[in-house]
Amino acid sequence: MQPSMRARRALLAVAMSILTLSAHAATLRIGYWTSGVSLGLGAVLETGDFLKKAGIDDVRFVHFAEVNAPASGLAANVIDVSFSVAGASAFSIAATGVPVKIFGATAPADVTFVAPAGSGIKSLAELRGKKIGMSPAGSSVALMTAAVLRANYGLNAGDYSLVPGNEARLAQFLSQDQVDAAALRSVTVAQLAEVKTRRLGTLVEEWHKLTKSDAMPYLGVGAARTELIQKDPQTVAKLIVAIHDAIAWGSAHPEQVAATLQKVANLPASDARIYAAHWAELNSISFESADIDTLRREQQIFAASGAIKGTLPPDVFVTGPYEMAKKMMAGRKP
Repeated sequence: MQPSMRARRALLAVAMSILTLSAHAATLRIGYWTSGVSLGLGAVLETGDFLKKAGIDDVRFVHFAEVNAPASGLAANVIDVSFSVAGASAFSIAATGVPVKIFGATAPADVTFVAPAGSGIKSLAELRGKKIGMSPAGSSVALMTAAVLRANYGLNAGDYSLVPGNEARLAQFLSQDQVDAAALRSVTVAQLAEVKTRRLGTLVEEWHKLTKSDAMPYLGVGAARTELIQKDPQTVAKLIVAIHDAIAWGSAHPEQVAATLQKVANLPASDARIYAAHWAELNSISFESADIDTLRREQQIFAASGAIKGTLPPDVFVTGPYEMAKKMMAGRKP
C-alpha cells in the first residue's frame, strides 16, 4: 500500500527536522595561528566560556604553527572559520576563487621597526643592503613592510634581505646580531631583555604616510568558508560576540590573561604579564565601513606591487554577521 499524501508530508517533515538538527549540531571548526600574536586570544577563547555564553556549544579548535596556514586550512576545508587569517593570505585565496568571506578586521598592524641601539642605524632609510627580520614572505607584515619601504624610502625587495621567523625567533635573531633590524610586535619589543633597541618607526606611521590617511591598517582578518556564512550566519555572529567578550574580559583581567598564557603557552611569568598589558593593542573585532575601505586599499596596494595576484570578488566582505552581532550585544540586559 502506498502511503497517503498526508503521511508522506509527515515523513518529509520529520526528515527535514532531522536534517536541520544535524546541521545545527555540526561541530564548528575554529582555526588559529598559535606561534604568533593570535595565541593569546585563542587561548582565552579555548579555556574560557565565551563561546558557550554566546550560544556556540560544539566547537573544535584547530591549531596552526605557520602564519599563512589558517588561510590554507579554509581553502582545504580543514576549518570552517578563523579569527586570525593573515590579510594578504585571505585576499590571495579569495582572488583565486576559494569560497571564503571576510567578516571582520581582527589584528591591528601593531608592528614596530627596531634596530640594536649600538648599530648606528637610525632610520628606515638606512636599511639598504641590510638584513631585516620579520614574518615570512607572503605574510601581511612582510607585504606591508615591502610596500612602505618601496613607497616611502625607494627600497625595493632586492635592496634588503628578509630573514623570516615568528616573534620569538626574531627576538633571538636580534639579540644574536643575526639581523640588522626587525619588524616586531610592541609586546615583543617590550619583552626584549638581552638587547637594547632603537625605535625606527611603526608600521602604522609608515602606512599613514603611504596612504595619506589616518585609518588603522590591519594585519589579520576574520574569515569563514562561504557555505557557513550563507547557511548559518547567526553562528558567525555569535562567534563575533564571543570574540568581543573575550577581548573585553582580557582588557579588564590582565592577571588572568597572564595566568592563562603561562599555563597554555608555557610563557615565563614576566613575558605573560607584558603580553597581557598590551592586550588591547593586539586584539580587535571591527567591521565598520572605514575598516572595509582600509582592507580594500591594502589589497589594492599589494596587488599593484605584484605581491599578490587576482581581483577580489565584489562580495568577499560580508557585513551581515557583524551587524547581527551588534544587535545581539545591544539587546543584552544591562
